[in-house]
Amino acid sequence: MSNVTEWYDRMTDRLRSAGDWVAPLGLRLLLAHEFYKAGVMKAGVEGTPGWFAGKAFPIPFDWFPASLNWTMVTWIEILAGIALVLGLFTRFFAFSLVMVTTIAIVSTHWPESWSSLGQLWEGYSVSRVVEDGEFRGNFRVPMLFLAMLLPLVFMGGGKLSLDHALLKLTQRGDLIHERRGDFLALSLAFLIPGLIFVYLIPMWGIVLIIAAIAAAVYNQVRG
Repeated sequence: MSNVTEWYDRMTDRLRSAGDWVAPLGLRLLLAHEFYKAGVMKAGVEGTPGWFAGKAFPIPFDWFPASLNWTMVTWIEILAGIALVLGLFTRFFAFSLVMVTTIAIVSTHWPESWSSLGQLWEGYSVSRVVEDGEFRGNFRVPMLFLAMLLPLVFMGGGKLSLDHALLKLTQRGDLIHERRGDFLALSLAFLIPGLIFVYLIPMWGIVLIIAAIAAAVYNQVRG
């Protein structure tokens, strides 16, 4: 039995090492294609489309003119698509796309109203779900994008990336495998999903953000 366990441990260790090279690459390339294509399509539109200008964006984006929001999302998608292919500033651009996707869900794909998680789940669909004349949502694809972006936010672009090359060139290669599993890390684990949920299910988001603040404060107090 011990030989089997040792073999399994050695194999999983090598799979983790291989994953540092290839695991993020597929996510980067697929997401880069989807968002770059969407950004180029927006860039080819003259002016700001009426359907976009009529959207009810959440705070703080409702403070900006529709034309500015259109320009921002267009160039974020284009630049992020290029950056993800290169693996350059992966975490920054992946987080930018997380926010773009979250706002898209809130303004376009989220149900008009829901009274239970079961009813909310009806909107986990590719096509528009309408029941009793009320829009139930169609947030399946953007939710999948969020699930694919979060590993890039937390784990980065992997070894097949310019980010990795920059770490090597600046002699910070020790950061590749070094892990700080403190309460500040736990705070970030709460904060990033919290920033998503505060737009989608505000109470969940508030709880996660409060937990993030508490973990950060505790980390500071315990020194």
